[in-house]
Amino acid sequence: MTSRPIGIILNGVTGRMGTNQHLVRSILAIMKQGGVKVSDDLALMPDPILVGRDEVKLRVLAEQHRVGDTALAWTANLDDALADSRYAVFFDASATRQRSGFIERAVKAGKAIYCEKPTATTTTEALGLATLCEGAGLKNGVVQDKLWLPGIRKLQMLREQGFFGRILSVRGEFGYWVFDGFEKGRPPQRPSWNYRAEDGGGIVLDMLCHWRYVMDNLFGAVTAVSCVGTTHIPERADEQGQPYRCTTDDAAYATFRLENGIICQFNSSWCVRVRRDDLLTLQVDGTHGSAVAGLRKCWIQSASATPRPVWNPDVDQPLNFFQGWTEVAADAVYDNAFKIQWERFLRHVALDEPFRWTLREGAKGVQLAEAGLTSWRERRWVNIEPLMKGGPYGTD
Repeated sequence: MTSRPIGIILNGVTGRMGTNQHLVRSILAIMKQGGVKVSDDLALMPDPILVGRDEVKLRVLAEQHRVGDTALAWTANLDDALADSRYAVFFDASATRQRSGFIERAVKAGKAIYCEKPTATTTTEALGLATLCEGAGLKNGVVQDKLWLPGIRKLQMLREQGFFGRILSVRGEFGYWVFDGFEKGRPPQRPSWNYRAEDGGGIVLDMLCHWRYVMDNLFGAVTAVSCVGTTHIPERADEQGQPYRCTTDDAAYATFRLENGIICQFNSSWCVRVRRDDLLTLQVDGTHGSAVAGLRKCWIQSASATPRPVWNPDVDQPLNFFQGWTEVAADAVYDNAFKIQWERFLRHVALDEPFRWTLREGAKGVQLAEAGLTSWRERRWVNIEPLMKGGPYGTD
C-alpha cells in the first residue's frame, strides 16, 4: 500500500485539548492504524510538527510521543513551519484570543486551515476569517466534535427512523465541578484563561458555539435565544497557585427557539456537581417517544411504555422513573469523535471530498454566543438572522 504523507502544523498543541484529543487520540491514533485508508492501494498518513511558545514543553511532548524510534518534529518558530512546503495543513488549538492572528498568518502561507472553536470572540472576526479562507481558495474547517459522539449519533438515528414523532423540546444539561485551585491536592481541571474575559474566556462563548451546531444539525435552525450568564465563583487560583479575579461567566442558562417550533434549553456550568447519567445529557421529547443521551449511551421510552404518575407529595413516590427506559444498542463500533472529523478533513484536503463543517459554520456558533451575551446584557430575546457573506446580517 502506498502511504501519502500530509504535513500538519499542530499549533498550541501543548494545551490539554491539543495534546489529548488532537495529538494523542486523533493524529497519533491515525498514524498507528496505518493512516486514513482510501483504498487497498492508498492511505493518507499524517506528518505532524508540534508548534508552541514553550520549548521545554514541546521537547518533552515530542519525546513522550515517539513514532518508533523517532521523536516528533517540533519548533517554537511558527514562521519556519509555515514556510516549509512539506506542511499543507495548519491546525490551531491556542487560546481563542490568539486564533485569528495565527490563522491570518497561515492563510498568507497558503495552508489549509483547521481549528478549534470558538473561531473568534466576535461574529465579525469569525466571519472575516471564513471570508479570508474562501477568498484565498483554501480548504478550511472547524472542530464540531460532538456530532460524532456515540450518544448524539444514536439520537440522530432515532430521529431519522421517526421514533420521536413530532419533536417538542430538547433539554441539555452540561457541566461539572471545576475546582477553584485553592484546595491542596485538587488542582483546577480547566486553564485559568477560561475565566478571564480579556483572554477570550467564558462559558457562553465556549458552549453556545457547541450547542449551535448540535441544534442546527440534529433538530433545526436556531432563530432566537434568551440567555442568562453569571460568575458563580469570583476568585480562583491559576496554574502557579496564584489567586486571580474571574472576569467572565462560569455558568449560562439559555433557551432557544428553532425554525420548526422546537424549544431547546441548555444549562452549561463549571459550578455544578453531577447527579445525572453523564457530564452532558440531552433529553429529546416527542409525541411518540422520548430519549435521553449521554456522551456514549442513549435510552428511549416509547409512548406505550410511558408511566401515568399521580401527584401525591404525602407519600414516597411509588414509581421508579428510571425503569421503563430501554438502552439503544450500538449499531457500530464508535471511534473517537475528534479523530473521525480529522479523518474527514484530511480526505477533504487530499481528495477534495465534501466537508461542510467550515469556518463559516464556526462563525454561526460565534454568532449565537454573541447573541447570547447580548440577551444576557439587555435582558431580552435576540433573533438569529441568516449569516451571509457580506457580514453578520448582510446579503450575498
